[in-house]
Amino acid sequence: MEPNDAQARASQLRAELERHNRLYYLDATPEISDADYDALMGELKAIEAEHPELLTPDSPTQRVGGAPLEGFLPVRHLVPMLSIEDVHELREEEIGGGDSDVGLVDWFERFERNLGRSDIALTVEPKIDGVAVSLLYRDGLLEYAATRGDGSTGDDITQNIKTIRRVPLRLPAGAPPVFEVRGEVFMPNEAFNRLNEERDAAGEPAFINPRNATAGTLKQLDSGIVATRPLDVIFHSFGLVEGAEFESVTEFHDLLPTLGLQAGQWFRAAGDLGQLRAAVAELGEARHRFPYATDGAVIKVDEIALHAELGATSKHPRWACAYKFRPEQKQTVLKAITIQVGRTGVLTPVAELEPVFVSGTTVARATLHNQDEISRKDVRVGDTVVVEKAGEIIPAVVKVIVGERPPDTPPYDLYGAVGGKCPSCGSAITRDEGFVAWRCPNFACPEKAVTRLKHFGGRRMLDLDGLGDAVAEKLVESGMVGAPLDLFGLEMPALADLLLDPAQLQSGEESKPRRFGEKKATALLASLDRARQMPLDKWLFALGIPNVGESAALECARLHERFSDVASSAILPKIVSASGLENQRREISPRNRSNPPADEADKARRQEAHDELKAQVTALREELAPLAVSPDIGPVAAGAIAAFFDSDAGRETVAAMADLGIDPRSGNYNPKPEAAGGAGAPLSGTWVITGTLSQPRDHFKSLIQNGGGKVAGSVSKNTDYLLAGEKAGSKLAKAESLGVAVVDEAAFGAMAAGAPPAT
Repeated sequence: MEPNDAQARASQLRAELERHNRLYYLDATPEISDADYDALMGELKAIEAEHPELLTPDSPTQRVGGAPLEGFLPVRHLVPMLSIEDVHELREEEIGGGDSDVGLVDWFERFERNLGRSDIALTVEPKIDGVAVSLLYRDGLLEYAATRGDGSTGDDITQNIKTIRRVPLRLPAGAPPVFEVRGEVFMPNEAFNRLNEERDAAGEPAFINPRNATAGTLKQLDSGIVATRPLDVIFHSFGLVEGAEFESVTEFHDLLPTLGLQAGQWFRAAGDLGQLRAAVAELGEARHRFPYATDGAVIKVDEIALHAELGATSKHPRWACAYKFRPEQKQTVLKAITIQVGRTGVLTPVAELEPVFVSGTTVARATLHNQDEISRKDVRVGDTVVVEKAGEIIPAVVKVIVGERPPDTPPYDLYGAVGGKCPSCGSAITRDEGFVAWRCPNFACPEKAVTRLKHFGGRRMLDLDGLGDAVAEKLVESGMVGAPLDLFGLEMPALADLLLDPAQLQSGEESKPRRFGEKKATALLASLDRARQMPLDKWLFALGIPNVGESAALECARLHERFSDVASSAILPKIVSASGLENQRREISPRNRSNPPADEADKARRQEAHDELKAQVTALREELAPLAVSPDIGPVAAGAIAAFFDSDAGRETVAAMADLGIDPRSGNYNPKPEAAGGAGAPLSGTWVITGTLSQPRDHFKSLIQNGGGKVAGSVSKNTDYLLAGEKAGSKLAKAESLGVAVVDEAAFGAMAAGAPPAT
């Protein structure tokens, strides 16, 4: 495509994609399918790759972020980002009751006295339980986004905010030349639940609540990870504005959608105290139907000119407050405690409750987390308990009404309740030292089978086509599959005839059971054939070994050439031993202030033992030093892998894979990077990627990792190579100043093919 034609088409595509973003995210009236949207995006990416000079900072393609950051840069807010004063309870005769020293009426009367008038218009809107952010647009273009921080200075999270498609990268014509808009980033309830299901399937810990998930996501230094998380944002206020003035909060609220900035849908005006109380009460009922978590009502003086007159304290503006709703609590009876067995074998106690309506839904079950939590709250079967929804989402037992406890009710003991055995498979349960959870160690436990199966075939593991929830459940239920490796014994006729649950019709009736079918069966069997050749790190992650994620699996694969080598590894025990001996050395050190020597003789004995342990640690570390073991496989992950292969389940897995003729080979084997650098590890060393390249950065990152190298986010004295595309910028300058070898894409391709390293 000629440059002029490319520029015209790129501009057309950007405008079209932003229009569809607006239709989908703001107006909820999409005109095209996701596939058609992706096709437009793909065309734009191709044009920008061919003509990198056409890439603009507000292009929709920039929403995936860049290379991981080394750290967040500070941003000083142009206008202080104050928090809002909390009003925790209303007076006893008002909504909710309570005995707080300062209620909403107190706040209202206080600013009435300050102004000397009573005809003050107010606004009421939901207080979203998310993370406060501030975005600065200059001449319509997003310049930066920042967290609240300490109110004066926050963290620059621009790349992370850009991944939220509802955030416009450029405002339409007519926007103020300088416009600092503030809002709340959050995770919708349904999306949060799906994310936790995916994390559980991947063996990752679940987030506690949507706010916890949102805060953790925005702290990610890799915006590629942020782009996979379902974040959303609602704007509600402003900081510095030049070129426009607002007379009221209502006027500002009405302006937001015209600029492509999402405002809250629930917004009320109140002309006096009675209307204010009514609005707060209305919101208290309506918020249970919102698609996101709320924890209060934000009340503001509508007339903006009065904000300056009322002023602010060092912490809070006097023209606004946040009434914090008391979580709705109900009493009910705990009828029983049942035990769930998760994918990793953790036994989770669940309270089976007499159904009760709380915060908009009927609650019949609530997690009790673990034995320590049960003991702390002294929860017993038959108790009358108080329940609420934590964050208005997750049912939780808050406390026990001890006075209503049936006589002679014994304390609950999880171990005793299950007789020390897994309720699913009968294996003896265990609890690791320092951990609170009881666990079933049986790798073949039936109750773990479905979640293990889904994890095994996940996109980031072996990527098995068609192995979704329903198929995994039916394969286990039918007895066709009991463990992931049983998948390799499936045959076409039986798999095609697998009956799935009936589909739900629009009338509410169910259709007949559905066959899996020949087409889907063929795709699944073909992907199983492909899985035989998947690299070692994918297999290690797919097995679902506790405490072993993608990074640990990748580093383990760098240290071992084949799967069978991991099973007999001499490296992993050394990693574990070095850490264990170091902990012992610190514990017995004569200088340990928390455990000082009893006397001089004890001090001498401890010094001798300390020196002996130090020598052992030093010897182990010298053995490990040439391997340059990454922290990605520390003692916890190394111990988990070694323990798995030393278990009955691990030995059975090794034997089963041998019978299947599967011995996955490492795609990034490079156990001695300092000594290597030849054909066995063509891309060894530490790399940084910058500039515009012909393929996405993840493509080159994967090549580097599979070629024995590591990828860092920034250039330092420890960087060996900089892979530089067009418009390399500051990283190129820093690499040249440090004498780092700069490699263009052509030279990189030659190195990957085995050519001598660049110098």
